[in-house]
Amino acid sequence: MEKLPTREEAWALLTQYIQGETLRRHVLTVEGVMRHFARKFNENEDEWGIIGLLHDLDFELYPDQHCVKVREILESHGFHEDFIHAVVSHGYGICVDVAPETNAEKVLYTIDELTGLVYAAAIMRPSKSVLDLEVKSVKKKFKTPAFAANVNRAVISAGAERLGLPLDEIIEETILGMREIADQIGLAGEVQAAEAS
Repeated sequence: MEKLPTREEAWALLTQYIQGETLRRHVLTVEGVMRHFARKFNENEDEWGIIGLLHDLDFELYPDQHCVKVREILESHGFHEDFIHAVVSHGYGICVDVAPETNAEKVLYTIDELTGLVYAAAIMRPSKSVLDLEVKSVKKKFKTPAFAANVNRAVISAGAERLGLPLDEIIEETILGMREIADQIGLAGEVQAAEAS
C-alpha cells in the first residue's frame, strides 16, 4: 500500500485492532484535529487525518509495546515508511526514541495529549460541550496539575516548542478542530440542543 489508504480502508483496519469506545473516540478526535491543522498548514488533509486515526492502532492490544508493535502492523499492511514514522514518532521520549520531524508529526505529538485536556475541560462545563469552550478555560486547567492528571503537560509544552507556535494558538486551533466534529465525539452537548430547539 504505497499509496495512502482511503478513509474507509483505514477505518476497517482500525476496527480490527480497537474495540473500546473511549479509545475510538480519542482517535476520531485526533483525526479531526489533525485534519484541521493540515488545512492550516496547507498540507494533505487526508494523509494527516489518517495518521491521526491510526496513531494508537497498537494501544489496546499491546499497551506495553505501544508505538513499537504498530510498526509491525502497518508494515504487514504495506504502509510506506514515512507514514509509519509519523505514527511512531508521537511516542517520542515516552516509549520510543523516534523524534517528530515533519509538521504532521509535530502536530500529532502535541495534540495527542492536548485533545485529552480539551475533552476533559469540555465535559466539565454545564453545557458539556466544546462549542462554547474558550482558550482561557483550557489554559487554566493546563496550569492545574490535579485536573486531568494523566495528561502529560510536558509533552504538550515540548510539542508547542517544536512547532514554534504559542501554546494559546495551539489550544485555540485544537478547540476549533474539535468543534468541527463535536457531534461525532459527543461534545456538542447542550449548546447544539438549545440551538436546535
